[in-house]
Amino acid sequence: MSPPGGGNHAGPSSTITPPDDVIIRARLTVSPSSSQFFKGDFVSLSCEEDDSSAGWTLRRNTSTDTQAECDKWGKPAGSSCNNSVFPWDSGVYWCESREGPISNMVNLTVTGGSVILQSPVLPVMEGDDVTLLCKTKTTPSNLPAAFYKDGSLIRKQPTGHMTIQHVSRSDEGLYKCDISGHGESPSSWITVTVCVVALLVLLVLLVRRCVHRKPEGAQEEAAEDDIKYSDIRISNCQQQPVKGKRENNRAEIYSAVRTEGVCYGELVIRTKRSRDFKPEPDVVYSSLK
Repeated sequence: MSPPGGGNHAGPSSTITPPDDVIIRARLTVSPSSSQFFKGDFVSLSCEEDDSSAGWTLRRNTSTDTQAECDKWGKPAGSSCNNSVFPWDSGVYWCESREGPISNMVNLTVTGGSVILQSPVLPVMEGDDVTLLCKTKTTPSNLPAAFYKDGSLIRKQPTGHMTIQHVSRSDEGLYKCDISGHGESPSSWITVTVCVVALLVLLVLLVRRCVHRKPEGAQEEAAEDDIKYSDIRISNCQQQPVKGKRENNRAEIYSAVRTEGVCYGELVIRTKRSRDFKPEPDVVYSSLK
């Protein structure tokens, strides 16, 4: 595993994800929580581990070193690494254990300039509110600032901070800010992720809806399937005249249908016809009793 080296900003090309067969058991956190720092700032990186026996080690890739452990560039303190950072400390950081699994990776930028953009160092959850702070090294730090996304001006804020409400995947991008008379910050990439739990709940609801929702034809068939038994009793055979053109047809059979019980009727086909009919070709007549 060889994460790319550091740079002045993080973008899609430097967003690193572990291989599919790697199990992540730790999370790298940064304090203070920011992806940009001034030269000389104190930064603490920690591996929040699920298995303390795994022996997590902090590593980094920068312009000056590759897969360097904490003791090469900072002061180890258990599963943490403390360091006063400088521009050559800009790069990618992650946790790694003896067994091989790694943590999430973060891209940190250290500038020798006078303006930084404080933005989330970890991916933000879709639907959350995200606040960006354009900060100067000198006081006051809450000066009017202009905020940019992918090189385009978003808006100018009089207090130096901007809140993006209910972020979505469309809010992903490269952000920077500018304070008139002080300068421009480096750029940092903001990643938006979808809540896995919410997706699972939505998936379950959709599956249940699809299972219970049937086409109209299927609903009719299901309704018929719900009738386990039908009881047709043929009775009261009468010769009752029928109005209209069928007045001469006096062989109408009436039936009574019962559904409250289970009964069986008998169908008898007699070979002797009760009336004499002149047979027609390919027609078979029967008498029902």
